[in-house]
Amino acid sequence: MNDRFIIELKEWSKTLIIALIISLVISRGIIVNATVPTGSMKSTIEPGDRLISYRLAYLHEEPERGDIITFIQHEDNDKMYVKRLIGLPGDEINIVKGKVYINGDATEEPYLNEKLDLKDYGPFIVPEGHYFFLGDNRTNSGDSRKWSNPYISEADLTGKVIFKYFPSFEVFVDNTEPE
Repeated sequence: MNDRFIIELKEWSKTLIIALIISLVISRGIIVNATVPTGSMKSTIEPGDRLISYRLAYLHEEPERGDIITFIQHEDNDKMYVKRLIGLPGDEINIVKGKVYINGDATEEPYLNEKLDLKDYGPFIVPEGHYFFLGDNRTNSGDSRKWSNPYISEADLTGKVIFKYFPSFEVFVDNTEPE
């Protein structure tokens, strides 16, 4: 073989290895690339949408009510879920005829476009270091209301959803907080 060919092959190999390492660091340490399998977040996020969530979002700040978050759900074989954060540590959550009450105050949830599940749930008292999540499609969402352990540990949060990139692009950085 030609010496120049071998030199060129070594240079390309280095470039590909560096690109692979950078890709692994980004995908394992900085972002979560997720495809949404169900309609539990309709019409904010549709089945088949592809999302990017930022793993480091909560490194220096606390999750906020209204954030759309990816997390591990241990009751479902450690699958990754995406839901809206409703209850913070210490909150009391009650759902009466589909209306969410946080610490006794009714919430406004402008992101809900689906018919509400009119059942009553609660009370749920969110323990320290844990969170309470609901899907935006309340009639078709497996979420904190229905799990045997309704609380997700802070350690199981994998990232804050920052944007959807397929089939269309939409930014979620300024998630609407329930008031």
